[in-house]
Amino acid sequence: MSALDLPANADETLLLKLRRRLRQCFPERRLQVNDRVVAYRECGGGDATVVLLHGIGSTSASWMEVAAALAPYARVLAWDAPGYGDTSPLPQARPKADDYAQALEGFLKAAGVTRCALVGHSLGGLMAAAHARRHPQRLERLLLVSPAQGYGAADRRADGARIRGERLRALHAQGLAQVADQAPARLLSASADAAARAWVRWNMAQLKEDGYSQAVELLTGDDIARYAPSPLPVTVFCGERDLATPPADCQAVAAAFNAPFHLIPGCGHACHVEAPAALADLLSAALAPSHPHTKEAHHG
Repeated sequence: MSALDLPANADETLLLKLRRRLRQCFPERRLQVNDRVVAYRECGGGDATVVLLHGIGSTSASWMEVAAALAPYARVLAWDAPGYGDTSPLPQARPKADDYAQALEGFLKAAGVTRCALVGHSLGGLMAAAHARRHPQRLERLLLVSPAQGYGAADRRADGARIRGERLRALHAQGLAQVADQAPARLLSASADAAARAWVRWNMAQLKEDGYSQAVELLTGDDIARYAPSPLPVTVFCGERDLATPPADCQAVAAAFNAPFHLIPGCGHACHVEAPAALADLLSAALAPSHPHTKEAHHG
């Protein structure tokens, strides 16, 4: 049965299954970090630790299938960024990536993470790059998945001002529910299945105005090139059909970080939702130099 043939309540049925699986395999937790709350999800165990950062239109839950694939050999954590889920927002009205990096460092300390591989998707890639620059001693490697470049560079500021206005106007005029309804068309390929579309839509519907507005300020006010080259090993990935951060843009990020670049065939921007097995394979291969048994464990 194709997605077009599904009954009207198909999204609700899919979401019930997906949310049940989320509770079972990637449960939510909370930490008090100084005077702030950080919500996150955790699963797995093993010698490796992998920390996953979501993008501007998503949440920790979006990593569910990637986390499940990595869990047999790694402790896997995914935070809800400041202002997302039940995580306290940042105090700054217009935060930079360094502000998110500082919040992330506090979370990692509180969660008992001494060393990890840091994976950032989209705007989470900008946060991850800033953390790698500030706190390289805590990271083993940096993995950027369809990273957002940001619009803080001088030659991109005009586009950034336009995008900031468009995003904030859409938020206030349409509301998050309507913005979420439009998300699958931008974030997934035309061949994405109904479950991926429902999951992208649901994740974006969980956003809160304060957190999303701060993230828009980060996207339009900072520049990932400020944090390159990283003092750590870096690998960059991108969906072959990514419209939000196209392959050419991600290749430019890879070049700035002097990093290898890998395309993920057939998928769009939210490749961690649309092609989680393929992405997990690529992540495990990238982790293998630090943890020689991880790739074998993943495929075994």
